[in-house]
Amino acid sequence: MVDFDVHHGNGSQDIFWSDRTVMYASTHQMPLYPGTGAVTERGEHNTIVNAPLRPGDGGEQFRAAFDNVILPRLRDFRPDLIVISAGFDAHMRDPLANLNLLESDFDWATRKLMEIADAHAEGRVVSVLEGGYDLEGLANSAAAHVTALMRA
Repeated sequence: MVDFDVHHGNGSQDIFWSDRTVMYASTHQMPLYPGTGAVTERGEHNTIVNAPLRPGDGGEQFRAAFDNVILPRLRDFRPDLIVISAGFDAHMRDPLANLNLLESDFDWATRKLMEIADAHAEGRVVSVLEGGYDLEGLANSAAAHVTALMRA
């Protein structure tokens, strides 16, 4: 499960904390509610991967977190299925936080996850909409994400 959202998925992390068969990875703004998601939170079997971003970070830092932290661990894990918790409240227009992601960042992340799904999971990807509170940013980001999922 890969979660890109402005808030850390503390519930998802808790559910999979002791499950060696599921890897949970998250990018999120820190510090911010709920106050979890430190890089030191790794789970009982080292299957929790947190890549927190700082307020003001944008696409460059988001992509670096994916490239340097999440994607290598996901490749090594060799998932049978990738579930994406797609939160678009990290968009620069969103009023709840201070990450500055653009539609192109969500498109890029989706395509990177699909590459891993193609290599290890026979292309199996499920995406769940998590959030977004600026309607224009949400609509444009979701459209970019779904377009990437459709391999357009």
